[in-house]
Amino acid sequence: MKHNPGFLAIIDDAKTRVAEIDVTQYKELLSAGQPHVLVDVREESEFAAGHVKGALHLGKGIIERDIETRIPDKSAKIVLYCGGGFRSALVADNLLKMGYKEPISLDGGWRELKESGVDLE
Repeated sequence: MKHNPGFLAIIDDAKTRVAEIDVTQYKELLSAGQPHVLVDVREESEFAAGHVKGALHLGKGIIERDIETRIPDKSAKIVLYCGGGFRSALVADNLLKMGYKEPISLDGGWRELKESGVDLE
């Protein structure tokens, strides 16, 4: 998908502040048993069509409103994924601004997760 330059500029800006991992690193985190919350930030229709088993759904449109209720521990490791890694970077940046200590954007997102062998629903 070709994205507009203004959108790419805010993504590039957010990525200067947020931690990112790729799918291989995420699978290593899973194998090591590292505690984390996996959050799917895609639209409701995207989530309904398929998602990583056990992922919490908090779409980009509502996550800032609802995250403190759903994940009150601001020190929790939160791995965020979207379709490819752009929306999750924006969300991670906002969570940092809200005081969350370890939001992580998953680069490659759903496109790579669904081919990675992780459990899906």
